[in-house]
Amino acid sequence: MDYIEKVLEKVKELARKLIEALLGPEAEPEPELIPIPVDDRSRRR
Repeated sequence: MDYIEKVLEKVKELARKLIEALLGPEAEPEPELIPIPVDDRSRRR
């Protein structure tokens, strides 16, 4: 059984590489923007 699992893992890896070659790399999610607090009290004068 261990041999079959290794073969399946290799097939999955090759399929992933083939898909990446055809469609490009997997789209990475954009990093979430971190809100920066701004003190508006000084601007309102």
